[in-house]
Amino acid sequence: IKLRNTPMKYVCLFVVLWLGAGRLAAQSGYQPAPENLRSREAFQDSRFGMFIHWGIYSMLGDGEWAMTNKNIDCREYAKLAGGFYPSKFDAKAWVQAAKDAGMKYICITSRHHDGFSMFGTRYSDYNIVEATPYGRDVVRELAKECRKQGIRLHFYYSLLDWTREDYYPLGTTGQGTGRTAHGDWNDYLGFMNNQLTELLTGYGPVGAVWFDGWWDKADADWQLDKIYATIHRLQPGCLVGNNHHREPFPGEDFQAFEQDLPGQNTAGHSAGQTISALPLETCATMNGTWGYSITDRNYKSVAALIHLLVNAAGRNANLLLNVGPQPDGEIPQASLERLREVGRWMKTYGETVYGTRAGEIAPGAWGVSTRKGDRLFVHVLRRDGDTLSLPLTGGVVRSAVRFADRAEVPFSVATDSVSLDLSGIPADEIDSVIELSVRR
Repeated sequence: IKLRNTPMKYVCLFVVLWLGAGRLAAQSGYQPAPENLRSREAFQDSRFGMFIHWGIYSMLGDGEWAMTNKNIDCREYAKLAGGFYPSKFDAKAWVQAAKDAGMKYICITSRHHDGFSMFGTRYSDYNIVEATPYGRDVVRELAKECRKQGIRLHFYYSLLDWTREDYYPLGTTGQGTGRTAHGDWNDYLGFMNNQLTELLTGYGPVGAVWFDGWWDKADADWQLDKIYATIHRLQPGCLVGNNHHREPFPGEDFQAFEQDLPGQNTAGHSAGQTISALPLETCATMNGTWGYSITDRNYKSVAALIHLLVNAAGRNANLLLNVGPQPDGEIPQASLERLREVGRWMKTYGETVYGTRAGEIAPGAWGVSTRKGDRLFVHVLRRDGDTLSLPLTGGVVRSAVRFADRAEVPFSVATDSVSLDLSGIPADEIDSVIELSVRR
């Protein structure tokens, strides 16, 4: 391998990727393609994405789990499609909202647990093109607009299904949806493989496939190795993630954490889920539900959303922040207002988030740190006095300034720590970002 005259930062990056790829290959036999490794880096650099949960369940206004939560017969539920006409859907407006928030990618539910496909598929007539009077492939329109505006598109895809008879034996959910006939499990696996092939061959470049539902039948033969191999064959740069709440399985390219930051388990999904060396992503709701809920007005504040984003970056993770569009196709106004405010903050401070990795100062009650080269960004999210002492070893702090206005911040250095004087910084800032110039 010829690395002569190559800048040292790229040599280091190559070595890290090469060692990581070798480690994965040794564990599973999966050898990520060069395109895949580049996609992982780009994925980590992006740090912020929009999750979109949207389907015919939005018409019920009770979240995406209404079908199984209320034991609705799948044949009655399917009648929702006959009235689904999202007249205000505007792919351009959705992508623009993501861009205005500072998001770099969008992940949309191509098919959720209710089995309804939000794209025009040849392998089931239970889809938005054939089963609704709307008759438009919203996923295709979104893919086209994402390419136009420079936003990467990811596909959420449900492994479980509350409608199909060949999803048998039944899993732990969807047992009251009226299925009495029993189909063949291999037919279901073939159906999924066919749909995934459609998504990966008919909608342009796909940044990632985000699986969900493995936990519904944890003992089933999901044949994930074959599914993952198909994805990597069709689009080598496409990443694979699976929200199974376990350590990553062979063939996966990033690790998902649901409603929690890596290392936390407040939502109860991550018990025993250790943090891997793969790229990390936290997905979270803006209020209390993923799909549209007509009664859920419990939205997080703008400050809380910014803290969530920064806390994710400080733990080396992306934030995939959810919106649940209304049945008419519009993103709720409460979501849009918060997205715009987060976007305003990112216009000033995005440099301390995009393209960074977790800083060497570990997260604490005070906040987190992110790093980009010799620049260490200290994100002070909670103040407890005017002096902040942080552990820092092995580096020489050359300067400390407020990131926003470059005003100097007084500091002192000990053998294993640095102390910052915060007395000149307003205590009510959402995030007081201090940039340290640190020479290794």
